[in-house]
Amino acid sequence: MASTLKNLSDHSNKNLIDISNKKFAIVVSEWNEEVTEALYSGAFQTLIEQGAQKENIIKKYVPGSYELVLGAQLCAQQESIDAVISIGCVIQGETKHFDFICDAVAKGLIDVNLKYNKPVIFGVLTPNTQQQALDRAGGVHGNKGDEAAITAIKMLGF
Repeated sequence: MASTLKNLSDHSNKNLIDISNKKFAIVVSEWNEEVTEALYSGAFQTLIEQGAQKENIIKKYVPGSYELVLGAQLCAQQESIDAVISIGCVIQGETKHFDFICDAVAKGLIDVNLKYNKPVIFGVLTPNTQQQALDRAGGVHGNKGDEAAITAIKMLGF
C-alpha cells in the first residue's frame, strides 16, 4: 500500500531469485486503460530489470477487473507459467458495484493461487478517484505494477 511512509516502487532485495528462466503471465484489465497500461509498464520493466527475458513475459487482456480471475486461472493452469500478475483498477463510484467487484476479484485470485499452487499476484488498484489511481500508476506514490512484479519474484523464491 502506498503512503507517505512507503512508495510502491521501493522494495528490499530480500528473497529475490534468478528469474532468467522463469515465465510470467501479466493479465491486464482493459477498463481504466490509462492506469492499467501504466501499471503493466511498471511490472514489465521491473521484471526485465530483475533478469526476466522479454520472450518469457506474456501479456493477456481481459475486459475488466472482474474478468482478471478467469484470465489468471487460464494462465495459471499452464504448466509453463511460473507466476501470474493480475493488473487492474477499480475506482470508487456512486454505487456498491465497487465493493462487489473488489471483493470478488480479491477472493477469486486467492482461490487461483491456492488451486494452482503458484503465485497469482493482486496488482489491482482500488482508489477513490482517478487521480489517486494515477498517483499509484507511476505518479507520486510509485507504481503498483513494480510492487506486483517484485511480489511475484519473491513468492517464486519462497
